[in-house]
Amino acid sequence: MIKLVVFDLDGTLANTIADLADATNYGLQKAGLPVHPVESYTQFVGSGLDFLVSRATPPDTAPELLSTVKEGFNEYYAEHSLDKTIAYREAVELLDRLAMNEIMTAVLSNKPDKYVSGILKKIFPDHRFDVAWGKKDDFAIKPDPTALNAIVAVAGVNKAECLYVGDSDVDCLTAQNAGVKCCGAAWGFRGREELEKAGADCVIDTPWELLEIIKNEEKLSERA
Repeated sequence: MIKLVVFDLDGTLANTIADLADATNYGLQKAGLPVHPVESYTQFVGSGLDFLVSRATPPDTAPELLSTVKEGFNEYYAEHSLDKTIAYREAVELLDRLAMNEIMTAVLSNKPDKYVSGILKKIFPDHRFDVAWGKKDDFAIKPDPTALNAIVAVAGVNKAECLYVGDSDVDCLTAQNAGVKCCGAAWGFRGREELEKAGADCVIDTPWELLEIIKNEEKLSERA
């Protein structure tokens, strides 16, 4: 029986891509480097800020310019992280239904931890997550499983009672490394093909389908 659902944030619960792109492009402009269209950022995000900056900058960019981009990102994102960010359709209703069924919910993101709680409070004001973590100094970024293992321990459940939901290969690897089942969110930034190749235990096209997966746990052993 599933007692805890742990969600990725960017591309899973919320469409954050435009704000992430704007913040990174602001940093790139400060460093005098080329900017990118919003759609390019679906392939840049997912592995934390350092990787985002690395992927958005030309190869062999000088360390001082990388620092300028990162500083610019933080400067902009601190003020504009919610300008264009919205919850995915059905996500609010899904969280309500999980709460009604006394299923705990958590968030684990590679986004810097300082941004996570503010975003969740804004787009899900009526839902209380049992745990909500971004990248903390105590833990390596996903796909390292340490943070996910810690969330499972804090929730007081067995790994067999936990389901991880995310939209990228990083999320699938995180769940696999932790020994937790993974449900791929095909509506997110990376799409169904990446999730299937990464070995998600199931892949769904809308948040609402997650309720059926939880009701019929045998579907977790079926590849979509």
